[in-house]
Parts: sequence; C-alpha cells; structure tokens
Amino acid sequence: MRNKQQNILIIGAGLCGSLLALRMGQRGYNVNVYEMRPDLRKTDISAGRSINLAFSDRGNKGMKLVGIEEKVKALCIPMNGRMLHDREGNTFLSNYSGRDHEYINSISRGGLNALLLDEAEKHENVSIHFNKKCLSVDFENTTARFQDYETKDEFIEDADCIIATDGAGSALRRSYYLERKFLFSFSQDYLTHGYKELSILPTEDGDYKTYKNALHIWPRGDFMVIALPNLDGSFTVTLFLSYNEGEYNFNNLTTPEIVIEFFQKEFPDALKLMPNLVEDFFENPTAPLGTVKCSPWHYKGNTLLMGDSAHAIVPFYGQGMNASFEDVVEFDAVLDNHEGDWETIFSEYEKTRKKDTDAIADLAIDNFYEMKDHVGQVIFQEKRKIEMALEKEFPENYSSKYSLVTFNEHIGYREAMLRGRAQDKAILNMLSDNIISAGDDIKDILDKVKTETEAILEDDRIAGLH
Repeated sequence: MRNKQQNILIIGAGLCGSLLALRMGQRGYNVNVYEMRPDLRKTDISAGRSINLAFSDRGNKGMKLVGIEEKVKALCIPMNGRMLHDREGNTFLSNYSGRDHEYINSISRGGLNALLLDEAEKHENVSIHFNKKCLSVDFENTTARFQDYETKDEFIEDADCIIATDGAGSALRRSYYLERKFLFSFSQDYLTHGYKELSILPTEDGDYKTYKNALHIWPRGDFMVIALPNLDGSFTVTLFLSYNEGEYNFNNLTTPEIVIEFFQKEFPDALKLMPNLVEDFFENPTAPLGTVKCSPWHYKGNTLLMGDSAHAIVPFYGQGMNASFEDVVEFDAVLDNHEGDWETIFSEYEKTRKKDTDAIADLAIDNFYEMKDHVGQVIFQEKRKIEMALEKEFPENYSSKYSLVTFNEHIGYREAMLRGRAQDKAILNMLSDNIISAGDDIKDILDKVKTETEAILEDDRIAGLH
C-alpha cells in the first residue's frame, strides 16, 4: 500500500521535527533525523533561544496523538493569566479566561525537546543524528547534502521523501528559493524590535521571587518586559525593545549604568528582583523578531516544509510551538486519508493548513501591539472585564478572541481570527459609543455583542474579506 515509500528523512530535531519523527515512527516508517546542533540531552545549547515557552491546548493535541500527555504535564507550570506591572510597581492579574479550567502553561523548551527525542528513539525504526548540518536539498532527486560538524566530511542521504522541520533558516526552503525550478514565493518581515533573554533567579531557598502562576508583563507603550516561570524557581525574562528608536533602545544601551538607569526608570520592581541584570544583559545576544511566509510548502510528492520552516511567527500569541505541533496533528489526519500517495498528502495538507498558519502569523503581530501598549489602556481593561464576565456567566456561549485562538483547538486559527476580531470590534465600538458598559445586565451585553459581531462578520463577507 505504501508502494515502498518507507524512508522518511527529517531535517531538524527541534520540537516539530522530534514530534514528527515520533509520530512517523509510530506509524511504522523508517525515519532518519539529521540535526545540526549537538544532542541537547548531553550539552547545554540554549544560547539566545527562548528557554521556556507557552504551551496550550493546540500543542497538547500533538501530545495526545502520540500518547505522552501525562509525561508532558509533569514539565508544565500553569499560568492562569497575565500579571500586569505598572511603573509604580502595582500589579493587576488579568485572567486568560472566565472559565477556570482554561489556562496556558510555561514549559521548558529543552525539557520538552529531550522528552520527545527520548520517546522517538524508543522506536527501532527511528534514528537521530546530531552535529550534521544540511547544506542543500536536491528536491528533484530527493537527496540532501550534509556536513558533519566534527569531521567536516560532506555526505549525501537519499530517501523516499524529505520533510524539513529546520526552522526559520531552513535549508530546504533556501534550495526551493535558489533553484528556481518552480514558482516559489517567499517573504520575511522583521519587526523594528528585537528581544533579549534575561532572568530572575530563585530565592536562596529555591523559591519564586514573585507570583508563580502567571505570565508577567510590564507593558510600556513602545517596549515591554515579560517573564515566565521555570520549574527551578527562576523566571525567564524577555525584554522586547526597538533597535534604534526611542530614548532607550538596543543600540544605545551600551554601558551597565545606562541599562540600570533604564530599568530603574521603567521597571523598578523587576530590577529589585534582578541583581544579575547587567551580567545577563551583556552576555546574552539580542535577536531579531521576524515572520516567514512562503508557498508552496512542497515539491511534487517528495519534499515538504513543516513548522517554522514553512511559517515562522513572532512570539506574541504564545502559539509558535503550538502551531508546529498542530501541523503534525493536521498532517497525520491527511495521512489517514491518503497514505501511500505523498503528492496528494502534501498538497491536501498545505491546502487545509496554510490559511490557518497565515492567520496566526497576523494575530501574533496584532498581539505585539496589544501587549506592549493596549493592555495598559482603560477601554481595553474594560473590554477584558466584560469578556471575563461573559465567559464566566455563559461558558458555552461566549469565547473571547484569545480563548478562540488558545483554548478552542477544534476550530482553525483563521476562523478564530475572523470571529475574534469581529467581537473585539463590536465590544470596543459599543464601549466607545456608550451602548454598553461593564455595569450593565450581563445577558443584555451578550445579546448586543452577538448581534453586533454577526453584523460585522456579514459586512466582512459582503466586502469579500472571508
């Protein structure tokens, strides 16, 4: 039935690649995975990559699919909402949902990746090779050229099909782009902001210095700091800041004095928790934030891009990893229907998936502006208050845009985006026109929001936006 198409070559053993290898191993394929970095289970290779990530329902579908949900849960710290910190050090907890069972988790990138690699290697038909960098892919002949980092030897591997999960700098995507054997579209857009990882270390007894079960945000209009908890009592802190605009930016924060002055002025309560700030600031790299979109994701029936190599996004919806895990789930569903016919599998998968990954890319950029600025505005806080009340009171009938994206894993990102944006517009319009206010009868608010949302969706449909 599989007409001998047994050998799958996966480029990249990150989160997406290791989950895909595990799933394809479970399905009985011979899987070879090549990863350019050393084995993260034996060396620390976090350098500049986010140490922890937000893990939520869409990503968990992937864990259910391969049967390791409970093992992953052990690595998670629940975050029930955003803890907002103002300049004076006052805090305000804004829950992610009005439903108590809906929350996101902070999870260690390395811990989760190691677990997925361990699980994949339990299958005799899965082999993972480290320190092997992919130089190029000959997609006509389904071969990939690699270089061994240690010996510098180059070698060629062939397979029945090659799936690239090698991230935003994908070697297969570069080969598609350079070879020009078919029409390939590619865009890479950078924000004017970059990011730098910092840390809040645990107390001497290994405890958390600030509230554990939240994603902390210090929104400051043009820039922000966020912090996510780790199992060891520390928090991974990320500063998002412009490269060259504003009074303080990455280009002018060049001395310990200026860095401390900046934090003292903007994040005094965070500074108190970070005696290691200067050391972290000058040791850790500043990295760019970009969105990658491309098409097609596949060439005939022999090569395919998946995860960040097909659709890298900025981190502001906490959905990058979750989207890549959902890729594997969607791919698996297409495999069920067309196993043995790679060309149909790849084109069907792209047809169903691309509209959703485009949507989450756009939502992540929206959320960048929301987090660094809007969360501090009164009308926005009023909107959140109303949405929380609606979710609490009518758990079956109302979900905010954030909930649609994060907790409603049975609907696609695109549908979540269209409905969520319409709801946001409806509530903000009615708040600013004094048609509703937080003190009104909650059932009355629900009816008005639903009616107005449907009207906006209908206008969008007429305008051809769907």
